[in-house]
Amino acid sequence: MTTGFFWDERCFWHSGGNYAGLLPVAGLVQPGGGLPDNPETKRRFVNLMRVTGLWEALETQTAPAATSEDLLRIHPSSYLDSFRDASDKGGGELGLRTPFGAGGFEIAALSAGLAKGALFATLRGEVQNAYALSRPPGHHCLPDFPNGFCLLANIAIAIEAARAEALCDRVAVIDWDVHHGNGTEAIYYDDPDTLTISLHQERNYPLDTGDFADRGSGEGTGTNLNIPLPPGTGHTGYLEAFERLVIPALRDFKPDAIVVACGFDAGLVDPLSRMLAGSQTFRAMTELTMQAAADLCDSRLTLVHEGGYSEEHVPFLGHHVMEILSGSAITAADPFQPRFEGQQPSDRFNRYVSQVIAEMAEVLGY
Repeated sequence: MTTGFFWDERCFWHSGGNYAGLLPVAGLVQPGGGLPDNPETKRRFVNLMRVTGLWEALETQTAPAATSEDLLRIHPSSYLDSFRDASDKGGGELGLRTPFGAGGFEIAALSAGLAKGALFATLRGEVQNAYALSRPPGHHCLPDFPNGFCLLANIAIAIEAARAEALCDRVAVIDWDVHHGNGTEAIYYDDPDTLTISLHQERNYPLDTGDFADRGSGEGTGTNLNIPLPPGTGHTGYLEAFERLVIPALRDFKPDAIVVACGFDAGLVDPLSRMLAGSQTFRAMTELTMQAAADLCDSRLTLVHEGGYSEEHVPFLGHHVMEILSGSAITAADPFQPRFEGQQPSDRFNRYVSQVIAEMAEVLGY
């Protein structure tokens, strides 16, 4: 079987409002290049795989948009109606940094549909594993409040659609986007059948969520794991967090399937983070996750695209992830590798990060 790659050119046509970076244009803020979330990181990702030939090793396809029934399992009708109405009238903004243009509702539903299609293909054994190039992203979206560029909760929509078809029960979501996956956390905070793990730069976005102490509530107590990492953590720290915290949590939970919220904004030169991860970091995290999926859930693994805002670096980070997922020998040398090797943390800082991780592991009993 091959690796599925779910994408659609129409998702690249999602457009936002009048922003200059993260600031709305008003007063003394001059018009700029728009939000950091733009289609070029994703389009260049696709183009790089086409140029190297990796594209031919993948089963590339689109998927139908998520249905109203799919969306209503996560989002209340009041929110969906407001979103659809604003979209039909030319666009708007309903939350925080989530502008959209005409047709934005349909594009967001298609983005969620790509996540659903990738997860269904994996669970049905139609592909070995799958990647969904979803845009707009989804891991920040609350049921009734979109934020952080996220308009619909793509992964949660896909998971609940799969559960409705009895394709899975216990699902683990690993979020390695550099920002806390507050939307996914909120949706599943009291759900004992969904393990949510978020590795993120501490106090980046949102500023008031993502604490290690937030472990779930009610029957879901213990099924939410936040791993806030210090700025500048780097390759060694990410892998130690994976090996000492993420993998043991997965083993304890015993999922039927694993879904990764695959953000590339922990990358070395990303404008919205300071985490110094490189293509080797993403390769290694993908390898570790694939091995865990093989050990725990018959290799049922799906990745769904989230953040990543360096137009130059994201294509290479994504290419390396797809190399590992597909088992292809085709590679794309990362031009940022020399800088990555020269800017990793000192041994002293690595020891500090290791102590932070050790303290979390001790609390968890790992």
